[in-house]
Amino acid sequence: MDLTDNAAEAAFRREVRDWLGEHLTGEFAAARGLGGPGSEHEGFDVRLAWDRLLAEHGWTCLGWPREFGGREATVQQQVIFHEEYARANAPVRVGHIGEELLGPTLMAFGSPEQQRRFLPGIVGVRELWCQGYSEPGAGSDLAGVATTAHLDGDQWVLNGQKVWTSMAHLADWCFVLARTDPEQQRHRGLSYLLVPMDQPGVRVRPIVQLTGTSEFNEVFFDDARTDAANVVGEVGAGWQVAMGTLGFERGIGTVDQQVTFRRELAGIIELARENGAIDDPVLRDRIARAQVDLEALRCTVFRTLGSDGPPGAESSVVKLLWSTLHRELGELAMDVAGAGGLLAERGPYELDAWQRLFLFTRADTIYGGSNEIQRNIIAERVLGLPRESRP
Repeated sequence: MDLTDNAAEAAFRREVRDWLGEHLTGEFAAARGLGGPGSEHEGFDVRLAWDRLLAEHGWTCLGWPREFGGREATVQQQVIFHEEYARANAPVRVGHIGEELLGPTLMAFGSPEQQRRFLPGIVGVRELWCQGYSEPGAGSDLAGVATTAHLDGDQWVLNGQKVWTSMAHLADWCFVLARTDPEQQRHRGLSYLLVPMDQPGVRVRPIVQLTGTSEFNEVFFDDARTDAANVVGEVGAGWQVAMGTLGFERGIGTVDQQVTFRRELAGIIELARENGAIDDPVLRDRIARAQVDLEALRCTVFRTLGSDGPPGAESSVVKLLWSTLHRELGELAMDVAGAGGLLAERGPYELDAWQRLFLFTRADTIYGGSNEIQRNIIAERVLGLPRESRP
């Protein structure tokens, strides 16, 4: 695996770096570093404007086929873009759920009509999306969803509740996994529906997190409606589509994550040097271990992206690695900060970046499929071990 740039890739890296340097000015320069886990409330309007500027210049949906509005960038070019974007400390994107999750799902499973209707809005960042998977009684056990949908003429009528729905309070649409056949159980009888959020039957209630912010939400469907044509794939075969989305979620976007993690570790090292924690041999050893783990994650991500075909169960390895590593980075940050990390920056509850990192990363090993679930997937579907006994 060669991770160095060839001549064409080096030229593309210069193009990305030069464009970011030219356009991250004025209000966008002030937006550097805004957003991210625990800070998604920061500068939403300017970040949305930034995303739309990226779209105008062809920097959204890089890897998509040209027929769908992308640039057909190679995997290495996409890696380069994410690396340079993170190194420039550019604002965290607001359209990533549509671009990285739903868009690839529609290209793989959607009808031509759905692709024509929804993909341009994702490319242009004109419509924002959220993901309606988890429920109070069906989090990592996604097959247990209880939200229902039944046909009423030419529309689906939805009833139920979703939870931990990232950015639902700002989304225009939600892709929802719902039970459309009440006679079926578990993975069977589920359908993947595209549901407009701006309608009387949809209510969003923010969840206040440990960080004091509310990027997660509860979403209630009370006779909410969507057109019959807005089911992706076959009716009753939504499980396959939903698993495809999860595979895409652990794809190219993880490159941006691991570069961001490197920047966070660099900040932790700087803090350790400032307050003398670097002299503690135990903390020094943990910092070294974090650097080794980051390099292992980088190689694993690139190897996964270089495989042929859509993401499969192997993507669970990447999810398990990055979520555990990020949680440990948060714990390392607090240990380096020492007793001072126990004090809020200012009242009543203003946290510094390290405190937000620590508190938010407690969720990393839970959302998107808990570590326990990922280990079961790896054991059963990758290694071929016997299935865990279930009641």
